[in-house]
Amino acid sequence: MADSSPRTVLVTGSGGRTGQIVYKKLKEKPNQYVARGLVRTEESKQKIGGADDVFVGDIRDAGSITPAFEGIDSLIILTSAVPQMKPGFDPTKGERPEFYFSEGAYPEQVDWIGQKNQIDAAKAAGVKHVVLVGSMGGTNTNHPLNSLGKGNILIWKRKAEQYLADSGVPYTIIRPGGLLDKEGGIRELIVGKDDELLQTENKAIPRADVAEVCIQALNFEEVQFKAFDLASKPEGVGTPTKDFKALFSNITARF
Repeated sequence: MADSSPRTVLVTGSGGRTGQIVYKKLKEKPNQYVARGLVRTEESKQKIGGADDVFVGDIRDAGSITPAFEGIDSLIILTSAVPQMKPGFDPTKGERPEFYFSEGAYPEQVDWIGQKNQIDAAKAAGVKHVVLVGSMGGTNTNHPLNSLGKGNILIWKRKAEQYLADSGVPYTIIRPGGLLDKEGGIRELIVGKDDELLQTENKAIPRADVAEVCIQALNFEEVQFKAFDLASKPEGVGTPTKDFKALFSNITARF
């Protein structure tokens, strides 16, 4: 897919912990990419540098995000509802923390409606490739994450993934395991399907590695119209992944 002119890539949720890394990585390769970010608040925009290429909009309001999508080639979706911990939790008493979602920020609104709005905007803008980051665990409707704040987060994420797969737009769906705030580029990455990796020892991955896989996915047609689970071996075990074409050649599932 060699093309001399840089591709314009929009990263939504670019104020989030993984989104920030993707946005920064794209900015470091100006010969290959023209980076754009989409954040929900002016505060988030300033947090990631406040550049003119960061748009402020609310994914739940389709009209507010349209300008960010104009003229883009690729989209990386990293938006997600975030459960909040209820105050007053005391771990010393052996209590389990309780979670809630802010009003209007439930997974149904953010992970379903918000992602659907982004997919619709991408399609209308003629986007050539959408990379969506979901989560492992979606094959099990009784997964514990669904009970957090009664949000059914994985169910709504999966609904958005299915909507993307049915949209006709070339897509890559990445479902990482548990996200680690650790250094990237030094682990062997593993791909799987249907949550099989959750039955193994290796079910976590550094955010920086997820970010790198998002960007690498833009460069290989082999990974279009595909979905995969993503995890890593522990640091120091195996060989750090450098050949992404080889990694992606192991992926066969379309959903």
